[in-house]
Amino acid sequence: MENMDIGQIMERLPHRYPFLLVDRVLECEPGQRLLAIKNVSMNEPFFQGHFPGKPVMPGVLIVEALAQATCLLAMETEESDDSLIYLLAGVDKARFKRQVAPGDQLHLEASLVKRKRGIWVFSTEARVDEQLVASAEIMCTAREL
Repeated sequence: MENMDIGQIMERLPHRYPFLLVDRVLECEPGQRLLAIKNVSMNEPFFQGHFPGKPVMPGVLIVEALAQATCLLAMETEESDDSLIYLLAGVDKARFKRQVAPGDQLHLEASLVKRKRGIWVFSTEARVDEQLVASAEIMCTAREL
């Protein structure tokens, strides 16, 4: 699948506002990589307190957006049914290079590194204007609902 709009994303991910952090999938090569976007708006509820007068997207939410991208790639790779939910199993080597502010568009890239005993391992990067803002190794696993 090349492109996925918000309706198709919502069919796959159980997350809903304010915790759905992927707006569109631009590219998807099942078993390989996925490129998605998150449009960062001043209307995001976390900006009220993080930080008043100097809004910055929390790093943990950037990692969550990357984790949601990994789940979409896993679902497209496995062609899983609705009885499975992908859960975060681990985050390693998380690094933050730059702040993300309202008006930014996060480009979320997830690449499948390996699958072993039910654990999926991904290399991920978040970029704004082609500048790296965060990276992490993210692990997920599928469980029945």
